[in-house]
Amino acid sequence: MGMKQWKRAGIWTSIMLMVMTAPGATFAAQAGESNAKQNVNSAIKKTHQPFMIKIVDAETGRGIPLVELKTTNNILYYTDSAGVVAFNEPGLMDQSVFFHLSSDGYDIPADMFGNRGQAVQISPGGNITIEMNRVNIAERLYRITGQGIYRDSVMLGLNAPIQEPLINGLVMGQDSVQMIKYNNRLYWFWGDTDRPAYPLGNFRVTGATSKLPQHGGLDPDVGVNLNYFTKDDGFVKSLVPQLPDGAGIAWVFGLMTAKDNTGRERLLAGYSTHNPALSAFGILVFNDNTKEFEQVVQFPSKDDWRHPGGQSTYYEENGLGYWLFTEHRMPNLRVAASYDAIIDYTQYESFTPLTPGTTYNGAQTSLDQDANGKLVWGWKKNTPPLSQSQEKELIDLGLIQGGDPRYYQLKDADTSEDVEIASSSIEWNDYRQRYVMIGQQLKGKTSLLGEIWYAEAPAPQGPWSTAKKIVTHNGYTFYNVAQHKNFSKDGGRIIYFEGTYTNTFTDHVPTSRYNYNQVMYKLDLVNLKLELEPIQGTTGK
Repeated sequence: MGMKQWKRAGIWTSIMLMVMTAPGATFAAQAGESNAKQNVNSAIKKTHQPFMIKIVDAETGRGIPLVELKTTNNILYYTDSAGVVAFNEPGLMDQSVFFHLSSDGYDIPADMFGNRGQAVQISPGGNITIEMNRVNIAERLYRITGQGIYRDSVMLGLNAPIQEPLINGLVMGQDSVQMIKYNNRLYWFWGDTDRPAYPLGNFRVTGATSKLPQHGGLDPDVGVNLNYFTKDDGFVKSLVPQLPDGAGIAWVFGLMTAKDNTGRERLLAGYSTHNPALSAFGILVFNDNTKEFEQVVQFPSKDDWRHPGGQSTYYEENGLGYWLFTEHRMPNLRVAASYDAIIDYTQYESFTPLTPGTTYNGAQTSLDQDANGKLVWGWKKNTPPLSQSQEKELIDLGLIQGGDPRYYQLKDADTSEDVEIASSSIEWNDYRQRYVMIGQQLKGKTSLLGEIWYAEAPAPQGPWSTAKKIVTHNGYTFYNVAQHKNFSKDGGRIIYFEGTYTNTFTDHVPTSRYNYNQVMYKLDLVNLKLELEPIQGTTGK
């Protein structure tokens, strides 16, 4: 029985082969194949032109970077720095597609089922603009570093405002910005830098320059044209050669300028080396010819508090100039703005209420008091700074009493809850006639290190008392914030700041292209949501 079935199958196979090999049949088969190819080519042509989706701020009409668009089958897209997505998904063209829309600090009304988004009729070469409402007080402007800053804009044939919209210096990601005006340009430095060719990149400082906005640079609303210091292969060069301590990682913070003994202005920076644990602190000076930092001095102890770091700012008090640092989170460390003082660790002062020459010791802490028993805060050498948490503990212990001045007890302007600062950036603001802090919160409600606050004080060291949240990142990190005084507009009414957007210290999936890069924000100080009080007296400038 089985043999007969196989024979019958063989007969039918032979007949089919004869039919298929006949001239007419061959032509028909070729025609069918040709039609199939034409259909495929036609489908490719139909999806060749992308559809533009632009997401804009409902208040300003500006495109919003970093908006996530998600289809019903979980395909993710993120708007570029112009707020656009070039949508070109085979199988989803020429039909209606629903996009879930989400972005930290922005919102869109939910439908009756709780979905926040919009159905879009997709057609090759078409476009749509969708508005989102800004919840943040500060406005997100653009990404400054990394690959594909204006990727989708380029794919759509749109003009990008910066010279290198796709990749610059082969930089994929950069960490912790430092920026200062030097030699009539802006000098930028970053920590670790990722590259396309391998997971490990540059761990010894990356740098670039840009023109000042008033001297040919871009309007800070538009972007920054970075001119990186690069190697022959196009990737950014390491700016810190190997130092005597032999550590593999080097970072710079607390940028300063000062005149050397020849009267020439020099660019200096505090440095730390790691292997990967902390190895050393010291001072570097920038060589304008080699475009690299050189060591001036290594400080004696890596455990000493007397080293520049964090963000720096220059200010004057009683006719003398100082560099102020946020190395210890709050602005409580300074040094005279002279070359000799900067390189001498014994010249660094802390702002503290501790008795000179003592250290914090819990309930046994010795506090500096005047003849009437009132607490004396001041700039003191050889005496470590008091941290925000230490000050709070002394208040709770009753050592700092109700009538004593308090400098770091920031409270939420809306809830009066404590706001603990993880990093900060301080600048004098002409418009407010105050020193302004842009501070990153530690252990915020929406993220461990992603909520950003605004505060004011009459002097650079404080007292800092009231803060207003201006940016939030849900479950994401935005650290080492830097305020850019050289970008301020309208007499300081408009200020700009940036930070490192990263999933570090979270369990969040990295955001494509944006992760581990710098994002710029803008804050208008007349924004009624800030609820700023009228100006009164000030000290220092």
